[in-house]
Parts: sequence; C-alpha cells; structure tokens
Amino acid sequence: MAGPLTFTLLCGLLAVTLAETTLRPPAVLSLGREVIKERLTRELKDHDAVNILQQLPLLSTIREKPAGGIPILGNLVNSILNHIIWLKVTSANILQLLVQPSDEGQGLAVKIPLDMVAGLNTPLVKTIVEMHMQTEVQAIITVNASERGHTHLVLEDCSNSHGSLRISLLQKLSFLVNSLANKVMSLLVPALPKLVKTQLCPVIKEAFEDMHVDLLSLVRAPISLGSNHLEFDPLSPAIKGNVIQLKLGAKLVNSQGNVTKWFKESAVSLTVPALDNTPFSLTVRQDVVNAAVAALLPQEELVVLLDYVLPELARQLKSSIKVISTKAADQLGPTQMVKTLTQETPDLLLDQGTAMVAQLIVLEVFATNEAHRPFFTLGIEASSEAQFYTRDDRLMLSFNEISSDRIHLMNSGIGLFNPELLKNVTTEILNSVLLPNQNGKLRSGISIPMVKALGFEEASSFLTKVTNDSEVGSSQSASQSAGIY
Repeated sequence: MAGPLTFTLLCGLLAVTLAETTLRPPAVLSLGREVIKERLTRELKDHDAVNILQQLPLLSTIREKPAGGIPILGNLVNSILNHIIWLKVTSANILQLLVQPSDEGQGLAVKIPLDMVAGLNTPLVKTIVEMHMQTEVQAIITVNASERGHTHLVLEDCSNSHGSLRISLLQKLSFLVNSLANKVMSLLVPALPKLVKTQLCPVIKEAFEDMHVDLLSLVRAPISLGSNHLEFDPLSPAIKGNVIQLKLGAKLVNSQGNVTKWFKESAVSLTVPALDNTPFSLTVRQDVVNAAVAALLPQEELVVLLDYVLPELARQLKSSIKVISTKAADQLGPTQMVKTLTQETPDLLLDQGTAMVAQLIVLEVFATNEAHRPFFTLGIEASSEAQFYTRDDRLMLSFNEISSDRIHLMNSGIGLFNPELLKNVTTEILNSVLLPNQNGKLRSGISIPMVKALGFEEASSFLTKVTNDSEVGSSQSASQSAGIY
C-alpha cells in the first residue's frame, strides 16, 4: 500500500459540548474497507493460503460418497473413478478481495474469489485433462460480546458463496474422456464447497485473527511527545456501514514510564467525520490534543538580557517606561533583564473552525541582572493562531504572531500605571523571545507510527468543531485544513 495513498488524521479540536449522558471516547480510529482488504490479503499470503488450495484432497473427497449412498450408482461411479490415477489442483490464485456491508447490515462481508486449475490424469489419454474451477468464499466480520461484556471483532459464517461455483473443461478431448471429466466435475460440485469450509476457512479465520492482533498492536504504539509519550488503548469496536471504528482510551506517560494522565470516556463531544474516499482516519478529542501540546510545551521561565540580545527592543522598552517614570527608565542598565514565565500550558480553542491557542504569561522587567526585585510584574492574556499541517507521517503545529489581548498590572515598584502603555513593546518582546522558543520545540512535529506501519507514506489533517448541543455529529473543516496527498 506504500506510495501515493494517504490517510487522514482528524485532529478533533472540539468545543466542549455536553450531549446528555452519551459518553464518548478520547479517540476513534476508523478503518475503511481498503485497509481491511489490504491487511487481510497480506495475512492470507503470510499464512500460505494458496498452498492450502493446492493441497486440497480432491480425489479422496469425491471417492468418499460418490453417489449419495445408492449402491448401484455408487458401483458405477466407483468403476469410473478407478480410471483416475490422480486428481489435484495444479495452480491456484486468490483474486482481489471485496469488503462491503453484509446483507443483514450488522457486519462486513468479506468475499474472497478463488481461481484454480485442477489436473486429471487417466490412462485413457496421454495428456493431463485440465478443469477450470472458480468459486468465492464469503465470511462476515461482526462485533461479538464476551460473557464479561467485552466486545471484540470476530470472523464467522465462513463458507462458499451460494451460486458462485463454476467448473469447466479447458480443452475438449475424446468422447470417452470428456464423459469421464464431466462425471468428475459433477462430483466436485458438492465436494469443493465442503473442502473450502474444512480446509481454507480455518486459515482465513486465523489470518483475520492475526490481522486483528496486528492492528491492535499498531494502535498501542506510543506516540513520542518530547520526553513523554501518548498511548492509545482499544476500548471497543463498532461497525458503521463499511467502516470499522475502534474506540480508544488514551494515557500520557512520562520518561520513567509512569502514567501522568488518563483520558477516559466522557460527555465531551467528539464528532467522527465520514471517511468518504479516505482509507482510514484518527480522530482525537480536544483534551487529548491539549495534553499533547502541554507535554511538548511545559511551563517554562525564559530570561533575556535584552540590551545584548535585542538592543532595539531594549531602547523601545526604555522609552515606554520613561513615559511612566523617568527615574525608573534612567535606572535601566546595559544588563537590563526581562523574564517571561508561562503561567499555564497553552490551551487550544476553536473559533469558526480556526484553531487558536490561549496562554497566560507573566512578564517581569529588572533594571539589571543583579536586581533582586523587578520594576513591575505584568500578567498577560495572550493568544495566537495555531497552524496544523502534516509533513509525511508527522502532525506539525506552529504558532503564529502572539497577540496581547489583556494586560494586568500584578505588582509594581515604580508606582501604579496603566499597563496598556506597555502593550506594544511587551507584545514585541513575546514575539521575539517566547514565540521562537515555543515554535522551536514544536518544529519536529508529532510522529504518528501507525501511518507508515499501515503502508502509507503521507497524511493529511483537518480540524472539526461542534458548535452547540443541537449540532452534535456535524463537523466543519477549518479554513487552514490541508493535506499531503
């Protein structure tokens, strides 16, 4: 499946909307029929299903009860079968699988077309008599509940599709040989479906079970978040139309392997958009995404000698402080120091489908690097537009220009003043000091291991939003939603 195929990573940065008592999982993995088809095809190949077909005991099977137990007919057919030296499958192929909703609408029907050639060897003719055999195996993927109430995917009702068996001679020979071949083909009509059920169906079921285990293993692969990582745990499966949905729990784990935060089913809204032509998608609840960003951007204090690093900003700051207090401005030395502290981790919000990040920042200005008390302490309610995009199998995030929405004077050693007087220069400081630091930590992105593990090279991302209770289940793509295809 490697190549131009992609999957869609749906970052469900959702508005917090209560939806009565319905509990929703932290994340949902949706698998389209293309993924199921490709993974099961690979497993059938790994389980050597073609070789099973080539080893079907055709001759011994038709000799068991050749004429339905009627003595006279049985003796006649047995005499005919005595002219057969061997009868076996000489070539076999499993054609392209088909996955579609079952007729009952409670599961997915997997149809496996088989194409075989059987050879018949008899002393009546020197050449091998070849018969073309075509049939189709069908099995149903359903959700089964155990005695303890746990649900899991199972493959059941594996059998030959009704009316799918076709057997024909590949070449015409003498009347006697053709008559013998026709009799053999009539005996194969009831025998082949039985062989498929007893010989091939167990292999198909085993292949499906291994595919299921592999998919759950991919789901559990940790997602690196700096020194932490995010892990998903399968909760329960569901089948919606032609899509398998895996509800996932989530947990944040630190570098010591300790769980620092659990995410469970809650009333927080989660909209899972339709796959359409996308092979699979991962939809993640907003609180999980917030925690992932917080793991990448923990609370941090930054200290800058402004005159050395950003001399122009140092001059602007001095001019702005001079408006408030000339005495304070004159005290600013060449080692004047600015401290910024992110009071809380960034909080992602949605506004008309555009992702925004809100931050509470404390900013302090010191006259010199030896000063123990700041001139003043400002509390800044800041916001930025958050840009989500993808690069190969990574989800990328970056913050645009920081805006100071509200500024509060928390402490002052130079007298009371209107903090709005410092809005422009402090905003410039945040954009020159804090913003590059945060984007630097976000630069490597978040690798999603299941992308390449499922055979895809690229991903695309979209944002979705639920606007109010009456719109639970609807989704809206963000203006900046873009994909790598």
